[in-house]
Amino acid sequence: MTNDDRALRPVESGPGVLVHPTADRRLATEHWLLSTLADQGRARARMEWQEHGVAFLPLGTLFSAVRLPQRLVLAVAGERKPSADVDAFLGEVLDGGPVISDPPNRRYYALVPATMPTTWHEAVDDWRVMDVDCLGRDTYLGVPRIDLTESDRATYATYWSVPMPSMATLCAPISVARFIAAGKFQLDKQNDADEEGQA
Repeated sequence: MTNDDRALRPVESGPGVLVHPTADRRLATEHWLLSTLADQGRARARMEWQEHGVAFLPLGTLFSAVRLPQRLVLAVAGERKPSADVDAFLGEVLDGGPVISDPPNRRYYALVPATMPTTWHEAVDDWRVMDVDCLGRDTYLGVPRIDLTESDRATYATYWSVPMPSMATLCAPISVARFIAAGKFQLDKQNDADEEGQA
């Protein structure tokens, strides 16, 4: 299964089922993401997507983002390689919710409901020791163009590790919280094993 297949899963047609073509779904998702900006900002973001492949969008209105360090993600994924395997794994464990990969900074960003920074604030405080944070209002995130769904080893550009399947589809906070708990458990196990090896 390619990333493009995961980005836009086929929809079975049948009586009473309205099927939208891939191009329509992508356009709707792009418009939804850009609706975080005022009119002038939308034009700028479209230009950034065309020229650089990434546009900076404000968080905390339509969606927020949970920043996950690569080492935590790989601890849960079992050091899977290549990155396409990790991307597929994230799609499974986060129930297809959108995730952005930032290879230069070795981070992933799970897109979550805008309210998560406030409703999960106690958990977020505990997560910060692992370099996990929940980013909301007054924060901007580099969001890749909708069609950038594969890792580029030549440029290490930001891309959709798990593409947004349709507008307003986000990761469930409980799925992200469970993923972080699993990562903490695995990292603690690795640290214990390292300490035993040094003793």
